[in-house]
Amino acid sequence: MKQSILLEGAKFQITIKRLCQQLIENHGDFSNAVLIGIQPRGTYLAQRIQKEIQEMTGHTVQLGIMDITFYRDDFRMKGTSPLAANSTEIDFLVDDKEVILVDDVLWTGRTIRSAMDAIQAFGRPGKMELMVLVDRRFSRHLPIEPDYIGIQVDSIDSQRVIVSWEEVDQVDSIVLVTETK
Repeated sequence: MKQSILLEGAKFQITIKRLCQQLIENHGDFSNAVLIGIQPRGTYLAQRIQKEIQEMTGHTVQLGIMDITFYRDDFRMKGTSPLAANSTEIDFLVDDKEVILVDDVLWTGRTIRSAMDAIQAFGRPGKMELMVLVDRRFSRHLPIEPDYIGIQVDSIDSQRVIVSWEEVDQVDSIVLVTETK
């Protein structure tokens, strides 16, 4: 197995700050914008973004956490075992809000499609945007593209992208894993 470090340490934090700057440019004081972190690992990025924006601007951004387990298109497929259900924590309506969906890695687009379906239970957003830390290009099954990208990775289906978060993994890093024969 071959591992290539794509991002770590100070560059990881700089990437998060750059994503925040882009959000600040587009959403100003965030009076009409909300962040929705997609369970399980998009929540770490959403929480970091919320904290960083607070520190940079003094504005508090509403943050929700969404579990999309029951909206997945493979939920009832024989032979699949979706992730165990997590909890959704969204204590606000999204009617006419600018909803920023946040996930760590965009690969096929199926998770994002599920999140778009799930968000409808909380109202009808005025606009939806997508922020991802890693955009795995060339692997999309659905026509979904992010508005905010930390890094882009050209990878093949047999490779894996692993994002580690200091909060749970004791290190901030993005690694590309290639199986060797």
